[in-house]
Amino acid sequence: MLTVTVLCFFAFCAGLIDAAVGGGGLIQIPALFGAYPLMPSAALLGTNKFVSACGTSLAARSYMGRVQIPWTLVLPAAVTAFVMSFIGAAAVSLIPQSMMRPFVLVMIIVMAIYTFMKKDFGSMQRPLTIGTRERVLAVLIGGAIGFYDGLFGPGTGSFLIFLFIRFFAFDFLLASASAKIVNLATNVAALIFFIAAGKVLFLVAAPLAVCNVAGAYVGTQIALRRGSKFVRILFLCLLVALIAKLGYDMLK
Repeated sequence: MLTVTVLCFFAFCAGLIDAAVGGGGLIQIPALFGAYPLMPSAALLGTNKFVSACGTSLAARSYMGRVQIPWTLVLPAAVTAFVMSFIGAAAVSLIPQSMMRPFVLVMIIVMAIYTFMKKDFGSMQRPLTIGTRERVLAVLIGGAIGFYDGLFGPGTGSFLIFLFIRFFAFDFLLASASAKIVNLATNVAALIFFIAAGKVLFLVAAPLAVCNVAGAYVGTQIALRRGSKFVRILFLCLLVALIAKLGYDMLK
């Protein structure tokens, strides 16, 4: 009982951070593996996806009520991400994760430097004409990130936020809201995969999901009230944490 109570605290924190800038898995996955070291990793990852999908659903719904989502861009990206997340999960055994870490680490370092150096990056939303080029680009982004999330995962939300700002001139708040829609699609795709394989610990996942949803609600409200500048600071902090985590994993 004590173990689940402690995990509920971590689930709340993960939901809060994930709702604002993504990266809840940095908190929730290590907590699950630390609490159940003898449990098969697939069962813990499936449990994490169940919890994350619940929190992401609440965050996406909250953002939709307050932020004007450009659906002609986000919906194609979400659909493609859903499909490619399945394919990425199927390809896990073909591409060792040890090969992914150096590439992802370099990409996140580049993102952090670019965001830090470019002070106006994501500070305001610029008008965007949505045409065929933008829709195709949204599909490519959704497909690439969906495949990555199914294959490896760390930093998925951060990549989405960065790409939405870089290519569509979103501000951080709109990028975070849009990323939640796409991330929900990848989470649901992975969750279907794990449930079908019987890899979800529902007795553990249920109370964690409630706490994650509560954290997601708080995180969404903070992001909506504090705005893009605050989300930018959280985003940079998350990138630093991702760099430290991936660097540590490579040195182990």
